[in-house]
Amino acid sequence: MALSLQEQLLKAGLADKKKALKINKQKHQQRKSKKVETAESKQLAEQAKQEKLAKDRELNQQRKLEAEQKAITAQIRQIIETNTVATDNGDIAYNFTDGTKVKRLYTDAATHKQVTLGRLTIVKLDESYKLIPTAAADKIRQRDESYVIYCADQSTAPETDEEDPYADFQIPDDLMW
Repeated sequence: MALSLQEQLLKAGLADKKKALKINKQKHQQRKSKKVETAESKQLAEQAKQEKLAKDRELNQQRKLEAEQKAITAQIRQIIETNTVATDNGDIAYNFTDGTKVKRLYTDAATHKQVTLGRLTIVKLDESYKLIPTAAADKIRQRDESYVIYCADQSTAPETDEEDPYADFQIPDDLMW
């Protein structure tokens, strides 16, 4: 078997034992430091992998929420479009508030009465206002309340008292000045 270069140099007398031990010690330290470095790099790689997985889970959750919100918006749009009551030929203005602004919706007398009794509800679709039945508005309210603009409360409908002297004089719900 062939001798290593170090052993050949020692036999030839070109190197001494102290230098050989010093070189062996340096080699051993280099190998040991490489092992530590690889362990640290593995740990850092594992940590980076865990961070990436957490970030991916968060992004997937966010995308899922956005998809659910789009689906709810599409459902609301479909409910409004399929249940809209036509109000094209109305001449009576019905005033309501949208946030801090007073808005007007022109209806006919029968539609106006249904809105004041709470049978029809005003909803907002994009930048326009639509009238839909209150049952459909309740479905919308379950999904997103911000679409429902006005709904007359049916529980506050005036009760008629037979002995009331002013029973023949009804107070209008929507005063127009």
